[in-house]
Amino acid sequence: MRDEDVASWWQALGLPGLIDIHVHFMPTPVMNAVWRYLDDALEHYGIDWPVYYRTSTQERLATLRRLGVRSFPALLYPHKPGMAESLCVWAREFAARTPGVLPTGTFFPEPSAARYVREALDEGTRIFKAHVQVGGYDPRDALLAQVWGMLAEAGTPVVVHSGSGPRPGNHTGPGPFGEVLAAHPRLTAVIAHCGAPDYAAHLDLVGRYPNVYVDTTMVGTGYVPALPPLGADVLERLGDAQDRVLLGTDFPNIPYPYAHQLAALEQFDLGADWLRAVCWHNGARLLGDP
Repeated sequence: MRDEDVASWWQALGLPGLIDIHVHFMPTPVMNAVWRYLDDALEHYGIDWPVYYRTSTQERLATLRRLGVRSFPALLYPHKPGMAESLCVWAREFAARTPGVLPTGTFFPEPSAARYVREALDEGTRIFKAHVQVGGYDPRDALLAQVWGMLAEAGTPVVVHSGSGPRPGNHTGPGPFGEVLAAHPRLTAVIAHCGAPDYAAHLDLVGRYPNVYVDTTMVGTGYVPALPPLGADVLERLGDAQDRVLLGTDFPNIPYPYAHQLAALEQFDLGADWLRAVCWHNGARLLGDP
């Protein structure tokens, strides 16, 4: 499949487009820093990582429109204290002037976290991002307890990178974030990358908590050695969890065309109803119709 084929692909499924829960837009200096890090992926991950959509903000937005992505967040995240509040403000302003973009927020374990997350919620933020690996923090940190509680009460989803791929962190894996869910069982959480490489353990969280989802970001694409193939048992469980799997891609920071992710999902051979649920209906139910 090529990007030119994507629109006809979702049209053949009878969908009005795609809802992608794992898309990144950031202030230019922050995005450039991410791209510089990926330029050195051979050192970090043992592979080359050419960013396929390394274009201007307006060009990336136009690409998503051509692909038929109707609704998406501007996922962004801090790697140190003092960044998250300004990122939240930037993301709200970006969404206000950009059709299709969900107002997005983020946070870091710091004394001001509860205040600026409360402000973000009051200002209409509809989705958050927590990157345990890049942030290098423990999601069980007491400074985040009130944040998780507010998000659980609001029913606002948070995309959480808790998996240990492509490189483990001090607090990655299903255990630390699993304890957060035990303390806040109503939290609406989307486990990025299906929790790779700990697919089964993160799907256990989907089975245990009613508001936990997984996204498909890079899953099945075969690009990153640290993201292993899905076994038959995990594929079966993904099929059984049809209503709690969401399309995610990592656009624009992927080393291959957008269409490659969709082709990977199709090759799971879980059926057209599963693809329709993952690529549109689940996202529309969670985030609202575009």
